[in-house]
Amino acid sequence: MPNINRFRRQRAKQLRSNATEPEQALWRTLKNIPVYGSHFRRQVPIGPYVADFACLKGRLIIELDGGHHSQDDVTIKDEHRTRWLESEGYRVVRFWNAELTENMNGVLDTIYAALYGAPQSEAVALPTPPRPDSRPSPSRGG
Repeated sequence: MPNINRFRRQRAKQLRSNATEPEQALWRTLKNIPVYGSHFRRQVPIGPYVADFACLKGRLIIELDGGHHSQDDVTIKDEHRTRWLESEGYRVVRFWNAELTENMNGVLDTIYAALYGAPQSEAVALPTPPRPDSRPSPSRGG
């Protein structure tokens, strides 16, 4: 098991070092979203996957999809990945790479709404959503 964890950590580090332009653009602009009591991380190992971006306290994962994600076999893998992450208590939001260049403000509003239930322009400062009760926290003896 430690070899798998080490592999995932190394893979995440490699992905951070070779980020795509859309990933770099989103990473630069995520600072515009106030995340109360937490922050976003990039290329985060979660179970058997490495999520593009994650707010662990808010249990939110953001995935960026390039054109190859429209291929049937990749779409099926993405659906399995999303179902597994959701079964672990995460919410998954996916964006096409083109959305980042065409409508970054809309992307940021969607992310904010996923965290707080309303677009940033309409919301007041709210705390980070609580963790679902379905899974105990290992750090709290659960």
